[in-house]
Amino acid sequence: MIQQRKSDPATNWALRVIIAVVFSLVGAEKFSSNPASSWVHVFAAIGLGQWFRYFTGIVEIVGGLLFLIPAATTVGAAMLIATMCGAMIVHLFVFRHPGDAIFPGLYLAAVVFAYAKLRDMRRAEKGR
Repeated sequence: MIQQRKSDPATNWALRVIIAVVFSLVGAEKFSSNPASSWVHVFAAIGLGQWFRYFTGIVEIVGGLLFLIPAATTVGAAMLIATMCGAMIVHLFVFRHPGDAIFPGLYLAAVVFAYAKLRDMRRAEKGR
């Protein structure tokens, strides 16, 4: 007999809050107008202009906040996954520093893990 795991509301909200806080903070960092900011230099090197830095910050903040809302978690996860895949591609093919792709890869893995865990918990809850 297969035993269903119970859905733990504390784990559910901890996962949501951690993802939301991390991506909101990282996204907010991209709004620094300090010319010494590493993000200013990173996005200058990408070559799309500083508007892309602001766009990326907005996507990360909105994606993180949507991850908090159960009905919008899938949309938030998709936004964050796409952003981290884009960051990995930039590190690999634009900057040609494959080792630096590990950082967005870790963020990507965290989002995928959290989303999968939340999905499993939701399915277990519906199966009761």
